[in-house]
Amino acid sequence: MFSLKPISREGIPAALQKAEKYRLLEEPSAAESICLDVLAIDPENQQAAVTLLLAITDQFPEAPAEGERRALEVLPRLRDEYKRAYYEGIIYERRAKAQLRRGAPGAGEIAYEWFRKAMTLYERAEQLRPPGNDEAILRWNDCVRMLERRADHVHPRIEQDYEPSLE
Repeated sequence: MFSLKPISREGIPAALQKAEKYRLLEEPSAAESICLDVLAIDPENQQAAVTLLLAITDQFPEAPAEGERRALEVLPRLRDEYKRAYYEGIIYERRAKAQLRRGAPGAGEIAYEWFRKAMTLYERAEQLRPPGNDEAILRWNDCVRMLERRADHVHPRIEQDYEPSLE
C-alpha cells in the first residue's frame, strides 16, 4: 500500500497557513490532513491542534457523532484550560447546528441540549479567560440568539406522561 511522507519542520508555518486556507475554501478534510502532518512532526503544536479540531467540526454535517468523538480526542492536546473549555464549547455548539440542519424529528430538542452544553462550557471559559478576551461571551451570545430565533423549534424536551393501554 502507500505510506505517508513526512513534511519538514521548516515547512510547518506554511503548512498551517494552507490548512487555514483550506478551511476557508470549505475543504476541511484537506485542512485536517495538513494538521495531522504537522502534528506528526510537532505533536505539541497548539495552532495545529486547534485548526485540526475546527476542521473536524467543519465536517459535522456529514457525520456528527463520529466527528464529535474525533474532535473530543483532540482536546487533551490543548495545554491551556481556557482553550479546552472554549473549544469543547465550540464542538457542542457546532454539533447542535449540525443537528438542526439534519432536521429529523426531535432535532430541535436534541439541538437544545447541545446548545446548553456548549453554553455551560462557555461560562466556564469566561471564568478562565485572559483579560480582554471576550470570545466565550461572543459564543454564548450567539447561542442565546439562536435559541431565541428558533424558540418555536429549539426548546427543552417536553416530558409526556405515558399511559399504557390496558385493552
